[in-house]
Amino acid sequence: MSAIIYPTTNFKHTETLTIERGAGAYVFDNEGKRYIEAMAGLWCTALGYGNEELIEVATQQMRKLSYSHMFGGKTHQVGMDLAEKLAAMLPIKDAKIFFGSSGSDANDSQIKMLRYYFNAIGKPEKFKIIARERSYHGVTVAAAALTGLPINQHHFDLPVTALGILRTDAPHYYRGQQNAESEAQFVERIVANLETLILKEGANTIAAFIAEPITGASGVIVPPAGYYQKVQALLNKHDILFWADEVITGFGRTGNDFGCTTMGINSPDMMTLAKQLSSAYLPISAAAIRGDMYQAMIEPSASLGVFGHGYTYSGHPLACAVALKTLEIYQRDNIFAKAAQTGAYLQAQLAKFKDHPLVGEVRGAGMIGAIELVANKASGQPFVGAAVAGFITQACQDHGLIVRVVAGASVAFCPPLIVDNAQIDEIIGKFSKALDETLVYAKGENLLVG
Repeated sequence: MSAIIYPTTNFKHTETLTIERGAGAYVFDNEGKRYIEAMAGLWCTALGYGNEELIEVATQQMRKLSYSHMFGGKTHQVGMDLAEKLAAMLPIKDAKIFFGSSGSDANDSQIKMLRYYFNAIGKPEKFKIIARERSYHGVTVAAAALTGLPINQHHFDLPVTALGILRTDAPHYYRGQQNAESEAQFVERIVANLETLILKEGANTIAAFIAEPITGASGVIVPPAGYYQKVQALLNKHDILFWADEVITGFGRTGNDFGCTTMGINSPDMMTLAKQLSSAYLPISAAAIRGDMYQAMIEPSASLGVFGHGYTYSGHPLACAVALKTLEIYQRDNIFAKAAQTGAYLQAQLAKFKDHPLVGEVRGAGMIGAIELVANKASGQPFVGAAVAGFITQACQDHGLIVRVVAGASVAFCPPLIVDNAQIDEIIGKFSKALDETLVYAKGENLLVG
């Protein structure tokens, strides 16, 4: 065992697979076995592995300017070019961009900029943030407080209350519907719950509502039709900002430029971006806010001498160069349109599993999806414990397929955007074998109910 403390890992089961190299949509372990990467790493390697253009631009930038910071008025052209490119792409009015290195630190930055902004406009009491149950927004102290998954909060004693984090319903009809209500009735109820929360806390104390357009780690939840339209109308009514966490859904993942486009979210006030921004070739994130929010922060920063927030690697020139090239490739090669076409095929193939005895729900959009496994298909009763999740993960791996099981027993799929239909067929074929083996295992271990 090495000296590494591994992230998001059972410390009793470390170093179970050593990845040695990658090529296209495939990775290879240290014994030479090939796996198709059906998770794009961690929802991020949109252009796959070994893209020569990204390697070349990184090499050139390393030789030209390997590092320069952005503190105290210093800048560099590649960082400014990336900010301008992003601002032109985003559905935010006169967007201003703050760079970091991860989605977690970008969400931390957003919290701080929210507070800075409302202090600047004379509303210091307006600092609370509404986040949803079963949401995922990162794992730094503040970002983990936003996150609504128990596994990311247990034992960490996070300052949820101190940070003013409020919780509202997850928009998951399959798990959240009551008394055989329709999807429309479900939406009406949970939006009414949201308004009740707002009125109880006082809209004048609430700064923003944060949401992943389609969730990732919480099980790839796609909210029902009309949900976001009703939520945005409610937020506008109460003067609360809409904050879109697009760390997973940004840059073609859902078959459009952003998840906001796919889900009909109009003109968010804030957006958090990372992962596919550089196709994960180098760590970079972006926290985007409306231009008028930035304008309100100028005078306070001048009176203090500086805006007192920033990272050593904010706007790292190497990461900026790779991200800028990544965006160029997306546009030049029509990657988003390709993802829409290939994504439709992926969703159709995933849907074929809906009648399998282990499958409770199939859901997704574009090139992201999930199949939720259940102990009782009729009632949707979930499995207790992690045995089934562990078994199917290993079974897929044995067949040369890398997936990730999230939110209990939901098998997530998020392949690189460059895959073709034949590679999707490869993913589906390998998963089908693993799923049937899991059914035999669940029966043998008496894990099915009813």
